[in-house]
Amino acid sequence: MIIRDGRVVLCRNERDEWELPGGKLELSESPEQCLTREIAEELQLDIEPESMLDSWVYTIASGVDVVVIAYGCVESSLGEAVLSDEHKEVQWFALDEIDSLRIPQGYKTSIKSWSARLRGAGQPAQ
Repeated sequence: MIIRDGRVVLCRNERDEWELPGGKLELSESPEQCLTREIAEELQLDIEPESMLDSWVYTIASGVDVVVIAYGCVESSLGEAVLSDEHKEVQWFALDEIDSLRIPQGYKTSIKSWSARLRGAGQPAQ
């Protein structure tokens, strides 16, 4: 996840849920390479994965389960997040708005964890 100025960027998917940007691992890449590529493709943002926060299994629908590996990221350069055709909407949300969103609980937990790490390290929630 990317937190900038106390806000986290989320994408609205076809199920009308908000989610963190990211995607499926290709055979020849590491999870960090995958995340860097996916965020560039989905949002046209340049990031560096800094820390793996947690992992969990999300049931999208009956018989459709995915493993989510959440990373805290820092931006290499600050740019505007650009909506791709993979999502319906992209938006930066204040951290105190997260609990009221239609978003899987695992994402909420990861966002809070990354925000706490940034504050604990004396960094502003970028």
